[in-house]
Amino acid sequence: MRLFITGGSRGIGRAIVEAGLAAGHDVAFTYRVREDAADQVLAWARERHPDRRCLAFPLDVGDAEAVERVGETALEELGGVEAAICNAGAVQNQLAVQMADADWDEVIRTNLTGSFYVARHFLMPFLAAGRGRLVFLGSVAQHGLTGQVAYAASKAGLLGLARTLAKEYGHKGITSNVVVPGFFETDMTREAMASTHQAFWLEHCPMHRMGKLDELAQVVLFLVSDAASFVNGQAVSVTGGLDWAV
Repeated sequence: MRLFITGGSRGIGRAIVEAGLAAGHDVAFTYRVREDAADQVLAWARERHPDRRCLAFPLDVGDAEAVERVGETALEELGGVEAAICNAGAVQNQLAVQMADADWDEVIRTNLTGSFYVARHFLMPFLAAGRGRLVFLGSVAQHGLTGQVAYAASKAGLLGLARTLAKEYGHKGITSNVVVPGFFETDMTREAMASTHQAFWLEHCPMHRMGKLDELAQVVLFLVSDAASFVNGQAVSVTGGLDWAV
């Protein structure tokens, strides 16, 4: 299988790239500004999985023309794409009354609009093939989270996007699902979450630990596999029970 993964140079995205290669898939991933991080992933792929193709492309997913250009290049160089995984994300921590227009626009543009652009691009080749997988990375913030109004709104919007695509294209062999991570150690949680918040989540998570990135990546790989051909329009929580415990 050939996978297209946005935001694949770090954190959750990198874990999905690495798991995909380890499972025998070819992978194209995108990054926004961290070319050094993308190069590290490519070097890792060459060393660990020299028989697999791993391609990296700079991409701002909020730029529709760029998505079309990079998407076409990935399709051509990989010889097709069977699954698109929308992971690229942005966050701005502000209370609603303090949220600047530019910050709101950046988060919605990246997390929600960018995911739509990527899904829209790959729908046509999926329709032509009679099969396709769309996976969106959501968040427990989809139910609302103090201080993350734009992020929460964007992740809630992904549910509507994914479920609409599931209804529109399920009969064409295309599934669309959201994976909802709990508390995982990534650059975003390290940089954007206060230590007191981290302690709160660890205390209230029934498993009393952070998730392991490979645990999340394996759920994504399941959803793009034939084994998940009847899983459609779902929000799959990988939270250790955190979402219903608080």
